[in-house]
Amino acid sequence: MITLKSDREIEKMAASGAVLAGVHVGLRDIIKPGISTWEIERFANKYIAEHGATPSEKGFEGYRYATCVSVNDEVAHAIPRKELLLKEGDIVAVDMTVNLDGFESDSCWTYAVGKISPEAQHLMDVTKKSLYLGIDQAVVGNRIGDIGHAIQAYTEGQEHMGDVRELIGHGIQPTMHEQPNVPNYGEAGRGLRLRAGMTITIEPMINLGTWEIASRETDDKSWEYYVTADGSLSAQYEHTLVITDDGPKILTSQDPDIDAKYLL
Repeated sequence: MITLKSDREIEKMAASGAVLAGVHVGLRDIIKPGISTWEIERFANKYIAEHGATPSEKGFEGYRYATCVSVNDEVAHAIPRKELLLKEGDIVAVDMTVNLDGFESDSCWTYAVGKISPEAQHLMDVTKKSLYLGIDQAVVGNRIGDIGHAIQAYTEGQEHMGDVRELIGHGIQPTMHEQPNVPNYGEAGRGLRLRAGMTITIEPMINLGTWEIASRETDDKSWEYYVTADGSLSAQYEHTLVITDDGPKILTSQDPDIDAKYLL
């Protein structure tokens, strides 16, 4: 079922989103060569708790962590690891969901570790731009397919990168995963029509090579995550947003200047 959120609910989701965005802003100073990905997890847990919120992913379907931390060719759902040290030139995507007073927010951001290659930087730039191209299509009267089409036409049609198919965006609130599904690919003018009050995530996962992914298990066989099928780099950016009569409004913004036109 798809619920249309009230102004009060949207304000509460924005408060949750502000906590989540604060984690991402703080990670800019944390992520550097030589740290373990476990330090990302530790920082996120501490920040979320200090702001009166909880990490929604922890305990969800057996997951044990506040964050998913995916490095280089890891596409999504990789766990934070004490033994995995970040090195100069890596890129790392940190995905998390926060609950504040019963209201959810979900966001992923990709970070450069030290100085990265021009190729890796271009991948990050393309992926982030594709997120905002998708957001620009999240307007009343458009359809779900318009969002995915904008992302795919740019990432695959123009930039010749791989637009992951199997992992997609979704509705959010009252739980972290709600209807509708929001693919990062699709046909313009197709799918569910968008209405004011819908809250969704848009989260393109873009690979330098093929769009295809493969599953991989942790060393202890306790968890399965996803990597690019050809070993190429992958990046992801994600925002939670609400569709309004005044256009899409980002609820997990990290920068009020860059996102000025998308703010409530």
